[in-house]
Amino acid sequence: MNKTATTVLAGLPFPLGATWNGAGVNFALFSANATKVELCLFEPSGRREVERVALPEYTDEVWHGYLPDVRPGQLYGYRVHGPYAPEAGHRFNPNKLLLDPYALELRGEIKWHDAVFGYRIGHKRGDLSMDRRDSAFVMPKCVVIDPAVTWGEERRPRRHWKDLIVYEAHVKGMTARMGDLPPQLRGTFAGLADPRAIDHLVKLGVTAVELQPVQAFFDDRHLTERGLTNYWGYNTIGFFAPAPRYLSPDSNLHEFKLMVRRLHEAGIEVILDVVYNHTAEGNEMGPTLSFRGIDNASYYMLAEEPRYYFDTTGCGNTLKLRHQRVLQMVMDSLRYWVEQCHVDGFRFDLASALGREGAEFDQNAVFLDAVRQDPILSSVKLIAEPWDTGPDGYQLGNFPPGWAEWNDRYRDTMRGYWKGDDGLAGALAGGLLGSSGTFEKRGRRSWSSINFATAHDGFTLMDLVSFNDKHNEANGEENADGHAHNLSWNCGTEGATADPAVLDLRDRMRRNLVATVLISQGTPMLLMGDEIGRSQDGNNNAYCQDNEMNWLSWDERSERDTEFLSFVKAMIAIRRSRSLLGQTRFLHGEVNAAGERDIVWLRPDGEEMRPEDWDNPQTRAMAALLSNGSERLVLLFNAHHEPLDFILPEAGMQWRLLLDTSDGMVTPRRGDMVHGTCRVQDRSLLMLEDGNGNG
Repeated sequence: MNKTATTVLAGLPFPLGATWNGAGVNFALFSANATKVELCLFEPSGRREVERVALPEYTDEVWHGYLPDVRPGQLYGYRVHGPYAPEAGHRFNPNKLLLDPYALELRGEIKWHDAVFGYRIGHKRGDLSMDRRDSAFVMPKCVVIDPAVTWGEERRPRRHWKDLIVYEAHVKGMTARMGDLPPQLRGTFAGLADPRAIDHLVKLGVTAVELQPVQAFFDDRHLTERGLTNYWGYNTIGFFAPAPRYLSPDSNLHEFKLMVRRLHEAGIEVILDVVYNHTAEGNEMGPTLSFRGIDNASYYMLAEEPRYYFDTTGCGNTLKLRHQRVLQMVMDSLRYWVEQCHVDGFRFDLASALGREGAEFDQNAVFLDAVRQDPILSSVKLIAEPWDTGPDGYQLGNFPPGWAEWNDRYRDTMRGYWKGDDGLAGALAGGLLGSSGTFEKRGRRSWSSINFATAHDGFTLMDLVSFNDKHNEANGEENADGHAHNLSWNCGTEGATADPAVLDLRDRMRRNLVATVLISQGTPMLLMGDEIGRSQDGNNNAYCQDNEMNWLSWDERSERDTEFLSFVKAMIAIRRSRSLLGQTRFLHGEVNAAGERDIVWLRPDGEEMRPEDWDNPQTRAMAALLSNGSERLVLLFNAHHEPLDFILPEAGMQWRLLLDTSDGMVTPRRGDMVHGTCRVQDRSLLMLEDGNGNG
């Protein structure tokens, strides 16, 4: 190996990463505590290191150099020298090839071997001796790329929050089973960009896809040893690079950009689920892949005993966002995906960890303040998963203005109400109106609440009405993983059945849950495949199942699921065509310009709900009258196991039936005009509109 054949000039300490300027490549790597940084260049297959170059300059804690002979396509990595002193928080080990945190593309996957660990595995407990084996032969390589791409006349949809209907999807899961797609494109960005996949989303009526992690991640060693994978991808190691597994053969980053462009052309926004709270390097016993070997003490929050990590994520480590260079990396990453890749927003995994100043959550934490003042990021969709596993980690409703939040309290309330649990009428009413008690502060609007019945973490919609208990045996952990608080109901039979009565009830319950999400104020979110009855066989933690358990079925649909797909499409159309269902202001029964209250809650007997009705744990039926002066809707809820008659508002008023979940009727039918009294079947929801209104 020739260590000095390539010409090396001083270069610049910015921008960080490998930057092609049309004549050569500038390399810049932050490390405050390193003593030397070597750039390693590899031949095209990535198997052989052909040159090793010491970066010649160190400016403002950035090591840098300019190589005029390097071109896009060059594979590279780093070796970083410094103290190996785990007890002091330093884990430098130049025997380990390290990934550039700013790499825009990675080539290959990790091949698990003891050589990727910085310490000697297999020695007595407490022995932290340095492992001197070279890890390059099992490590992916970074790629120098030319990021330029022609976007043409691509225009971002720029949807208002009130018009957003989010579809949480998985890149591979969307098209892995699309039989008429070329095999090499299934499960890739190119697959999701295929007109057939986009056509499904357009016909469904969603206006945004929220993609589970697409930033580079690897499969955990303990999973690969059991023949499993990290399918979900909440295990990020490269915050700028797309996951190699989602690129079709011989493609690159531009495939991701093409997917975004085609979704935008269809009017669909792209939101990325991002993981900036921890990395794939795990706890103190984890591998040395990038940050740990570049500058462990700068990148991670360390415990009082610096050998260990302060872990608020349950994944072994927490990124130290209060460090200016780590914060810069995260902000640069977010801006890169917006400016260069044209994404429309982000959903932040375990976002409470990003708002911690030390051990405490703070609305004015440095990351939250940085995002809020950033002229690029403050204008895109920002969604928090408002919890982590650390002390006081549950922060629903406590994120700053400009943020929306996954509302698991809404999810649990709605599940419990339709299951028939006691004492949930008041909570359901609050959720239907956007959860003002949680979000109405500092000028926040009702869209701040992301309303959902199901998400990737937990049961699918079909499983929610088919299983009382989780069945995670396929994960290889003796069904000990996953939570038990599912608030599910199997409708009388656990799992698969041919009993038509049970299947009819399950269909009704599915319709209740989807309809409730879509008529609630706030931002509705649906889970990929719920519209066609996707089941995970009762697995509520299918993070490691890269198989048909998680993949969308395009060809195998029962008649029931085809009918349910039609129901969901019609419900979304109702949502998008009725402004009363997507209001930005919270409703409190105030009188509008037409002299009508914006919301009135009624009992089945037509009288207004009283405090004792809300306090009664047996209250399971109620009606809501919504009005904005030009439109009026009546929503009738009956979670009882028996039918109930409701007296409709305004005797003699003609109401047109829009929705009946008892039989799946959604579109208005000629003659479906109701006045006086209306019967609501057991466990059903009805929606009616002013007979002179839309429809």
